Amino acid sequence: MAPKLRILLGVVLVALPFDQLCKLLVESRLVYGERVAVVDGFFYVTHARNPGAAFGLFAGMADDGRLVGFAIVSLIAIVVIGAFYQRLAPGDRVQALGLSLVLAGAAGNFIDRIWRGEVVDFLHLRLWPGYAWPDFNVADLCIVMGVVALMVDLFSREALARAS
Repeated sequence: MAPKLRILLGVVLVALPFDQLCKLLVESRLVYGERVAVVDGFFYVTHARNPGAAFGLFAGMADDGRLVGFAIVSLIAIVVIGAFYQRLAPGDRVQALGLSLVLAGAAGNFIDRIWRGEVVDFLHLRLWPGYAWPDFNVADLCIVMGVVALMVDLFSREALARAS
Protein backbone atom coordinates (compact mmCIF):
# COMPACT_ATOMS: atom_id res chain seq x y z
CA MET A 1 0.00 0.00 0.00
CA ALA A 2 1.36 3.42 -0.98
CA PRO A 3 2.33 5.76 1.90
CA LYS A 4 -0.23 8.33 0.73
CA LEU A 5 -3.00 5.73 1.01
CA ARG A 6 -1.86 4.64 4.48
CA ILE A 7 -1.91 8.30 5.55
CA LEU A 8 -5.39 8.81 4.10
CA LEU A 9 -6.81 5.75 5.82
CA GLY A 10 -5.04 6.48 9.10
CA VAL A 11 -6.17 10.10 9.28
CA VAL A 12 -9.75 9.49 8.19
CA LEU A 13 -10.20 6.39 10.36
CA VAL A 14 -8.97 8.29 13.44
CA ALA A 15 -10.11 11.89 12.90
CA LEU A 16 -13.63 11.26 11.58
CA PRO A 17 -14.78 8.89 14.36
CA PHE A 18 -13.07 11.08 16.98
CA ASP A 19 -14.93 14.14 15.68
CA GLN A 20 -18.28 12.35 15.73
CA LEU A 21 -17.64 10.79 19.15
CA CYS A 22 -16.81 14.20 20.65
CA LYS A 23 -20.01 15.65 19.20
CA LEU A 24 -22.10 12.76 20.55
CA LEU A 25 -20.54 13.21 24.01
CA VAL A 26 -21.26 16.93 23.96
CA GLU A 27 -24.86 16.33 22.89
CA SER A 28 -25.40 13.70 25.58
CA ARG A 29 -23.63 15.47 28.44
CA LEU A 30 -24.26 19.18 27.92
CA VAL A 31 -27.52 21.02 27.48
CA TYR A 32 -27.57 23.29 24.44
CA GLY A 33 -25.81 26.52 25.40
CA GLU A 34 -24.10 25.03 28.46
CA ARG A 35 -20.41 25.80 28.91
CA VAL A 36 -17.86 24.01 31.11
CA ALA A 37 -14.54 25.69 31.95
CA VAL A 38 -11.45 23.64 31.17
CA VAL A 39 -9.05 26.56 31.70
CA ASP A 40 -11.24 29.22 33.30
CA GLY A 41 -11.15 32.49 31.40
CA PHE A 42 -9.56 30.91 28.31
CA PHE A 43 -10.79 27.47 27.19
CA TYR A 44 -14.29 26.02 27.53
CA VAL A 45 -16.22 23.01 26.26
CA THR A 46 -19.64 24.18 25.18
CA HIS A 47 -22.69 22.88 23.34
CA ALA A 48 -23.29 25.15 20.39
CA ARG A 49 -24.97 24.67 17.02
CA ASN A 50 -24.03 26.31 13.75
CA PRO A 51 -26.61 26.09 10.98
CA GLY A 52 -24.36 28.23 8.77
CA ALA A 53 -20.85 27.94 7.38
CA ALA A 54 -17.61 29.12 8.95
CA PHE A 55 -18.22 31.84 11.55
CA GLY A 56 -21.99 31.38 11.11
CA LEU A 57 -22.08 32.64 7.51
CA PHE A 58 -25.41 31.95 5.75
CA ALA A 59 -27.08 30.93 9.04
CA GLY A 60 -30.08 33.08 8.12
CA MET A 61 -30.87 31.23 4.88
CA ALA A 62 -33.94 29.02 4.66
CA ASP A 63 -33.20 25.58 6.14
CA ASP A 64 -33.88 23.52 3.00
CA GLY A 65 -31.87 25.76 0.68
CA ARG A 66 -28.99 26.01 3.14
CA LEU A 67 -28.83 22.24 3.69
CA VAL A 68 -28.94 21.43 -0.02
CA GLY A 69 -26.38 24.13 -0.81
CA PHE A 70 -23.96 22.98 1.88
CA ALA A 71 -24.42 19.34 0.89
CA ILE A 72 -23.57 20.15 -2.73
CA VAL A 73 -20.55 22.28 -1.75
CA SER A 74 -19.33 19.57 0.64
CA LEU A 75 -19.65 16.84 -1.98
CA ILE A 76 -17.84 18.98 -4.57
CA ALA A 77 -15.06 19.66 -2.04
CA ILE A 78 -14.71 15.96 -1.28
CA VAL A 79 -14.54 15.10 -5.02
CA VAL A 80 -11.98 17.87 -5.68
CA ILE A 81 -9.84 16.72 -2.73
CA GLY A 82 -10.04 13.16 -4.07
CA ALA A 83 -8.91 14.35 -7.51
CA PHE A 84 -5.93 16.20 -6.02
CA TYR A 85 -5.15 13.16 -3.92
CA GLN A 86 -5.01 10.86 -6.95
CA ARG A 87 -2.43 13.14 -8.57
CA LEU A 88 -0.09 13.04 -5.58
CA ALA A 89 3.14 11.11 -5.88
CA PRO A 90 2.92 7.88 -3.84
CA GLY A 91 5.50 9.13 -1.31
CA ASP A 92 4.26 12.71 -0.94
CA ARG A 93 3.52 12.45 2.75
CA VAL A 94 3.02 16.12 3.69
CA GLN A 95 0.48 16.87 0.96
CA ALA A 96 -1.19 13.53 1.65
CA LEU A 97 -1.49 14.46 5.32
CA GLY A 98 -2.84 17.94 4.51
CA LEU A 99 -5.43 16.68 2.04
CA SER A 100 -6.42 13.81 4.36
CA LEU A 101 -7.03 16.22 7.24
CA VAL A 102 -9.11 18.54 5.05
CA LEU A 103 -11.07 15.56 3.74
CA ALA A 104 -11.73 14.20 7.25
CA GLY A 105 -12.86 17.65 8.45
CA ALA A 106 -15.11 18.24 5.45
CA ALA A 107 -16.63 14.78 5.89
CA GLY A 108 -17.19 15.33 9.63
CA ASN A 109 -19.11 18.56 9.10
CA PHE A 110 -20.95 17.05 6.11
CA ILE A 111 -22.17 14.19 8.32
CA ASP A 112 -23.43 16.75 10.83
CA ARG A 113 -25.35 18.67 8.19
CA ILE A 114 -27.00 15.52 6.84
CA TRP A 115 -27.64 13.86 10.22
CA ARG A 116 -28.42 16.88 12.40
CA GLY A 117 -29.23 19.63 9.89
CA GLU A 118 -26.48 21.77 11.44
CA VAL A 119 -22.95 21.45 12.79
CA VAL A 120 -22.25 20.80 16.48
CA ASP A 121 -19.48 23.07 17.78
CA PHE A 122 -18.03 22.56 21.23
CA LEU A 123 -14.61 24.18 21.57
CA HIS A 124 -14.63 27.77 22.81
CA LEU A 125 -11.62 30.06 23.28
CA ARG A 126 -11.58 33.48 24.90
CA LEU A 127 -8.45 35.05 23.48
CA TRP A 128 -8.60 38.27 25.50
CA PRO A 129 -11.20 40.08 27.59
CA GLY A 130 -14.25 40.88 25.53
CA TYR A 131 -13.32 38.63 22.58
CA ALA A 132 -14.08 34.96 22.07
CA TRP A 133 -13.14 33.02 18.96
CA PRO A 134 -16.25 31.55 17.30
CA ASP A 135 -16.99 28.05 18.61
CA PHE A 136 -15.52 25.22 16.55
CA ASN A 137 -15.06 21.45 16.56
CA VAL A 138 -12.55 18.69 15.73
CA ALA A 139 -13.58 18.70 12.05
CA ASP A 140 -12.79 22.42 11.84
CA LEU A 141 -9.42 21.80 13.50
CA CYS A 142 -8.67 19.10 10.92
CA ILE A 143 -9.46 21.47 8.06
CA VAL A 144 -7.26 24.23 9.50
CA MET A 145 -4.36 21.86 10.27
CA GLY A 146 -4.64 20.37 6.77
CA VAL A 147 -4.55 23.78 5.09
CA VAL A 148 -1.57 24.80 7.25
CA ALA A 149 0.28 21.59 6.26
CA LEU A 150 -0.43 22.27 2.58
CA MET A 151 0.72 25.89 2.87
CA VAL A 152 3.93 24.96 4.71
CA ASP A 153 4.66 22.35 2.05
CA LEU A 154 3.98 24.82 -0.76
CA PHE A 155 6.20 27.54 0.76
CA SER A 156 8.95 25.00 1.50
CA ARG A 157 8.92 23.77 -2.09
CA GLU A 158 9.01 27.33 -3.41
CA ALA A 159 11.93 28.21 -1.12
CA LEU A 160 13.84 25.12 -2.26
CA ALA A 161 13.13 25.92 -5.91
CA ARG A 162 14.40 29.48 -5.48
CA ALA A 163 17.52 28.30 -3.67
CA SER A 164 18.38 25.93 -6.53
